[in-house]
Amino acid sequence: MKTGTNRNIYAFGLGTVGRDMVYAMVTMYLIFFLTDILGVSSATLWWINGIILLARIFDAANDPIMGVIVDNTKTKYGKFKPWIAFGAFVSGIITILLFTDFGLTGTAFIVVFGILYLLWGITYTTNDIPYWSMLPALSMDQKEREKIGSFAKICANVGLFTVVAGIVPLTAMLGSRLGSMVNAYTVFTVCIVLVMWFGQAITLFGVKEKREAFKQEESTTLKGMLRAIVDNDQLLYTAISMSLFMIGYVTTTSFGLYFFKYAYGDEAMYSIFAIILGISQIGALAVFPMFSKRFSRHTLYTAATVLVVVGYLIFFFSPMNMLFIGTAGILMFLGQAFIQILMLMFLADTVEYGQWKLGKRNESVTFSLQPFINKIGGAIASGIVGATVIISGINDAITPADVTAEGLWIMKFAMMILPLIFILVGYLVYRYKYKIDNTLFQQIITDLQARGDLKLD
Repeated sequence: MKTGTNRNIYAFGLGTVGRDMVYAMVTMYLIFFLTDILGVSSATLWWINGIILLARIFDAANDPIMGVIVDNTKTKYGKFKPWIAFGAFVSGIITILLFTDFGLTGTAFIVVFGILYLLWGITYTTNDIPYWSMLPALSMDQKEREKIGSFAKICANVGLFTVVAGIVPLTAMLGSRLGSMVNAYTVFTVCIVLVMWFGQAITLFGVKEKREAFKQEESTTLKGMLRAIVDNDQLLYTAISMSLFMIGYVTTTSFGLYFFKYAYGDEAMYSIFAIILGISQIGALAVFPMFSKRFSRHTLYTAATVLVVVGYLIFFFSPMNMLFIGTAGILMFLGQAFIQILMLMFLADTVEYGQWKLGKRNESVTFSLQPFINKIGGAIASGIVGATVIISGINDAITPADVTAEGLWIMKFAMMILPLIFILVGYLVYRYKYKIDNTLFQQIITDLQARGDLKLD
């Protein structure tokens, strides 16, 4: 493998560790922080639930506009890195503020929370869109992209599962030393933000783009943005499939701590479970390039979906026994790991497809749909989780024993059956609508070179 490719694999991938730690903290544990650490009332939680949903939808709608801004950026550092640096720094500060208790209650709390949450989404986007849209600029080779993307996803999952596995024991340790679980969460958040800044610095100074391979494009207008999205049919089908998958995936993971606290009855087991799943998912991502050499992406996606379905069904019907739950979790996360990296590759390939079909290369507009998808998926997932913990009686329970059998069944249905439906529908969209296989992609690259749109060695 070329030295430049090796450099990009590691420099690009290591930047995802802290980013996904921060993202996991906000999307998976902010609601838990509000309900079980700050102890907000159900009346306030309904407002918070609505704010999160509306803020994510608003922010998601702005993502393609941010993509236009990035695509139109021209600096001596390129169009990606300035925005990556700005977004990482500011979103990190706001993340810390979200997990800080200002002593507010009622309307004042809701207003301040709403402002901070909206700003967090906007500033995280200014980092997220240029970060991932830089991926197609690192290589034109599908297999090299898979190696870069796989390592990036491995690092992202290391970050995510470090938070998932560490949040209970580490905040408990910090809480005992600081005398406050609220302060423990604040300090824990500061630490993961510092990790994000360090990782982003590695990416900013280490990644080398192939700018010379692309012709200079005219500025993208808002009309051009809409055309780049709406007229790229493969991008739209990928976006729909990814959205459905993310709704299911984030809904399930967001219920994890609630499940082990209220259904399983042992909150400490959550960290052990997370470590097992993290190792499984990271292992799956590590071997993905090997499997991709032997099997088509279609075959891999189908097999991964089968694993996910079997895992969900075992999880839903299993007794509260870690042997069954752990087996189900491993199957689910093995399949989900493959689907995650495949989705990223599908999205990357639609960049060249759009250039081939529409005559213009729009990496950032194309990849603006990834955070758009994540936010819409996260918004719907947060809405499901927030509504479920209220309807099931979890938010009003003083102890886990106060939650009824009916309440636990409602939680399990929302955690496992609804997500499974979303994931299956997403697979069907891909199965019948996505057509960029290796043969078509190579034809696209050949045509783009012949047209003078790409200059490859």
